[in-house]
Amino acid sequence: MRPNGTAIRYMRQAQKLSLRSLSEQTGLNRGYLSRLERGHIRCAGDENVLAIAAAMRVPLSAITHEETT
Repeated sequence: MRPNGTAIRYMRQAQKLSLRSLSEQTGLNRGYLSRLERGHIRCAGDENVLAIAAAMRVPLSAITHEETT
């Protein structure tokens, strides 16, 4: 799955969630989340992206580059 790091960061900041808080909610490392937001991770595991979407309560399509057909 291809995460959209810019969208993840924008939505996280709009919800006033810190990286630490998102890390605690998802169980993902803060450094990993930071690299993901900055576009250094181009293909993330499906379970990781699903966990981020669930923690931020947004549709999966809002934080990925995947097209829905």
